[in-house]
Amino acid sequence: MKSILVLFAALVLNHTVTIAQGTPPAHKMQHEKMSADMKDCVMMKDGKMMMRKDGKMSEMDHDVTMKDGTVCMQDGTCKMKNGKTMTMKDGETCDMNGHMSTMSMHKKGKMKM
Repeated sequence: MKSILVLFAALVLNHTVTIAQGTPPAHKMQHEKMSADMKDCVMMKDGKMMMRKDGKMSEMDHDVTMKDGTVCMQDGTCKMKNGKTMTMKDGETCDMNGHMSTMSMHKKGKMKM
């Protein structure tokens, strides 16, 4: 009888360890992927243009040209390759590929960078 109880306890413990080492839930993986994708971007925050580079945030001290030719300036004006100009508002971001989005879209998982 003791050997059956010991075997049962070992199986329960083994199962618990196996579950603990499983893959994280999809929503956590999505968040990690999103954070990695958002590493390099410019954004308007509290009326100032900020730049995130290698995970570090700093105030923009020069104009930035994105891979698609979009130029984001220190005053929040972004000029697209096609000549269209827009002014970024608080919470809006532009990734290094020139894709514009809002931070609320990133947080809700609706925007794929």
